[in-house]
Amino acid sequence: MTTLTTDGAAGASGTPSGPSAPARETGRPRTTMAQRVAALTGHWAVRFALVVIGLFWLLPTAGLLSSSLRDPADISISGWWNVFDLNGSFPWILDTDQLTWSNYDALFANEQVMESLWTTVLITVPATVLVVVIGALAGYAFAWMDFPGRDWWFLLVVGLLVVPVQVALVPVAKLFNTLGIFETTAGVVLFHTAFGLPFAIFLLRNFFAEIPRELLEAARLDGAGELRLFTRVVMPLGGPAIASLGIFQFLWVWNDMLVALIFADSTNPPITVALQQQMRQFGNNIDVLAPGAFISMLIPLAVFFAFQRQFVSGVMAGAVK
Repeated sequence: MTTLTTDGAAGASGTPSGPSAPARETGRPRTTMAQRVAALTGHWAVRFALVVIGLFWLLPTAGLLSSSLRDPADISISGWWNVFDLNGSFPWILDTDQLTWSNYDALFANEQVMESLWTTVLITVPATVLVVVIGALAGYAFAWMDFPGRDWWFLLVVGLLVVPVQVALVPVAKLFNTLGIFETTAGVVLFHTAFGLPFAIFLLRNFFAEIPRELLEAARLDGAGELRLFTRVVMPLGGPAIASLGIFQFLWVWNDMLVALIFADSTNPPITVALQQQMRQFGNNIDVLAPGAFISMLIPLAVFFAFQRQFVSGVMAGAVK
């Protein structure tokens, strides 16, 4: 039996045909990349492999912690793993006789290292906040605002991603010297902010561009201006990407040594330079270097683990878009 469809063509009974016919769904529902990754990591073998990789990744941190708690004389004659009684049965017993807090007492008594730790905070926090705020504003402008030459300006920003830091060291040093901010905390902050902005704008622009246009148009119909739209709609939706950017920028600035070695005040440098200055003429000042390096490593790790949920959400959101 045949019936006449709405476009005048004959087809099977109950089966629409012609260009107006909806597409027939075939096969199983499509799965996102996040769902596929979650299904893959759910297998016990994959989880075991990830745990082993994580333990190997944390091995240098454990070694540094062990060295920071051992006497310099013990460090000079044996490796950090000797803090465990390897001759006994597994699990190995910790030899507490080798552990001491004297290294940390010496570190906290070292005024240069403690001041450098505070200097690092004064550099890292403003450089991170400025990059996140300016990058978010510029990313929103490139994604949803029309202005002359928008695409060309964005291509210029993308092109700045390939400019290495080493190329700008000499001209920026001359510029900062002229402006009177060479070897100052403000100069280091400005340098890190300038070189962090291209990646920040590129990342946040691509993330903000994926926000549904209908959502923004609905907010505009309700009377929201650009600033209110940015703070009430775009920023909450872009939280994972902003958190990921903040973690990246914080780690880059905190662990930097090249820029700090050139642009920071030599009398009050960041922690990376201060630890390098603790090297003795005929050996390493291990009783200060080991605990100082561990504290310098501990703070970025604490920041990462505190925001790991937002970091993973931002990375997965960028992977599936």
